Amino acid sequence: MTAGARPILIGHRGAPRERPENTLPSFLRALEQQADGIELDVHCTKDRVVVVHHDEIPRATPPSGRLAGMRIDALTFDELQGFSVRGLALISTLAEALAVIKGRADVFIELKGAGIEREVVDVIRASIAPARCAVHSFDHAQVARARALAPEIRGGILFDRPVADPAAAMRASNALDVWPSREHVSEELVRAVHDAGGRVIPWTVNDASQAVALAALGVDGLCTDFLPALRAAL
Repeated sequence: MTAGARPILIGHRGAPRERPENTLPSFLRALEQQADGIELDVHCTKDRVVVVHHDEIPRATPPSGRLAGMRIDALTFDELQGFSVRGLALISTLAEALAVIKGRADVFIELKGAGIEREVVDVIRASIAPARCAVHSFDHAQVARARALAPEIRGGILFDRPVADPAAAMRASNALDVWPSREHVSEELVRAVHDAGGRVIPWTVNDASQAVALAALGVDGLCTDFLPALRAAL
């Protein structure tokens, strides 16, 4: 991050404290809150449609009891239609989400489903603003495969534990972004990632004082549920 610059503010699953997470209303609300970026999660249905949702089993009310408890990759897209997230929104496709966002924010796409890299890459490439999209995952091999398919799309690696050698992990997965959990960010990690030409994007930062401290370390982005609070603090 350039000295003195504010980290970009990324809406975690949109604006989840005000709208159902990972839904079109949530993404629109994040844009209203002037998000620099939006983070979302994706799976593929049985018929290989990329949909936006966090869990492999929908956290949503199914249209009939026989579909309850089924995994997204065992459901067709038609079967998934009618699932209601908090009774307020449907599970959208990634293509619909990118069409709604319209290139007005960077979109950080977490790969949740296994073996979905090709489908996700195809949706990104067909979108309005592919250059504003990036992928990331806890499965670093999956990021490497996505980057091999589409080297023009940024890749990021997620960590929920201390990172001994972030630069080596970046090289192994051909990643440009490192997503550590907020408690594992240090001055040393930020320096190592920056020296390797990457960005540091901690998650999920919901405390204003913590956001200020992380910004002082030079992180490049902050993934948060509370966009207005962090914007005011920074």
